[in-house]
Amino acid sequence: MTQSRRRVAITGMGITCGLGHNLNEVWNNVIEGKPGISHIEQIDTEKLAVKIAGEVKNFQLSNDLLPEKEHTRYDRFIHFALHCTDEALKHAGLSKEDWKGYEAEKVGCILGVGMGGFPIIEEQHNTFLERGPRRVSPFFIPAIIPNMASGLVSIQQGLKGINYTVASACASAAHAIGTAADEIMLGRQDVMITGGAESVISEMTITGFSNMKALSKRNDDPAASSRPFDTGRDGFVMGEGAGVLILEDYDKAVARGATIYAEVVGHGSSSDAYHITAPHPEGLGASQCMKASLAMANIKPEEIGYINAHGTSTPLGDIGETGAIKKTFGDHAYNLHVSSTKSMTGHLLGAAGGIETIFCAMALHTQTLPPTINLEDQDPNCDLNYVPNQSISKKVDYALNNSFGFGGTNCSLILKKHN
Repeated sequence: MTQSRRRVAITGMGITCGLGHNLNEVWNNVIEGKPGISHIEQIDTEKLAVKIAGEVKNFQLSNDLLPEKEHTRYDRFIHFALHCTDEALKHAGLSKEDWKGYEAEKVGCILGVGMGGFPIIEEQHNTFLERGPRRVSPFFIPAIIPNMASGLVSIQQGLKGINYTVASACASAAHAIGTAADEIMLGRQDVMITGGAESVISEMTITGFSNMKALSKRNDDPAASSRPFDTGRDGFVMGEGAGVLILEDYDKAVARGATIYAEVVGHGSSSDAYHITAPHPEGLGASQCMKASLAMANIKPEEIGYINAHGTSTPLGDIGETGAIKKTFGDHAYNLHVSSTKSMTGHLLGAAGGIETIFCAMALHTQTLPPTINLEDQDPNCDLNYVPNQSISKKVDYALNNSFGFGGTNCSLILKKHN
């Protein structure tokens, strides 16, 4: 990237997860350190070994965004994407009725989705087995394919720019945001709707992850089940929801009087080339992508003040990420504030990078760093400052967000405080 690249502003954000249905509600709960993990209600868990998740409660998509008769035609992750896009556009002061002078061909959408419509796949497969192939819904395929989230967003908002979906497991949303930022930096798009959506709380996905021994089984105490960097961690907690950001050409955002919450200044990607699920034991791939993001941002490691960690609450993952941070930042690692908001939201898989980038933007905007809750007995192998249990006020100019996925895929994003 050359110095002539365009700057990228974050001007709007929309979010839903186990902590609430809008930015203010979710951010306030994060700063207060409230847990958003509870017993699962949308499926019968009687036969399941895991009965907890960061489940979105009492969610109903507005009929203004999708006619009620069409609600059942699309999987829940698409509902989340439509809702959060609407929230983010309103937050940015943009809408299809008034794009503030932007041309439709220069407004695009890239969303991250890790798995797509698993719940409807299960539902329709059961229909196939019990009632025969003729009873499978003709809307089955459009209901489940991952790119239907960005497709419906583009159709509803009249976007004629870029429109596609990134699927890279738990790094999907982060990769989508980095790619969307590139489109603006290179002058190919003026506005990008980006982030991620995921909803795969189903019998098969819970069972699959559980049989991998990847999930926490702390069913008797859901609020304390996700405990990154703590000696008592026993696996991640599945979450669901979406985090959508509006990225704009910085100069054009300033010209229209938009509020700028932060800037996207760098991102890096890498592959561990090591194992399909386990992180590299020395954190080589994770460190490589953090270094790449620093290089693109053209800043020194010492300028990063906060890291929103991937921090899934798995025994190997938390140690590996801690090692990668130390490998990347050297002595400065011990000056950093690092937290895992998955301790409150659970792990939203392909949507994780979306909500966690929003948390980084809000941390910079408010100069308040979210905590890692449930950190009661810190693992001696995880020896950094993880902002235990309570948020703090801290002057920070740059924040970094990590997202790592199965298959050894890694992504780091760097945001800059807007002055």
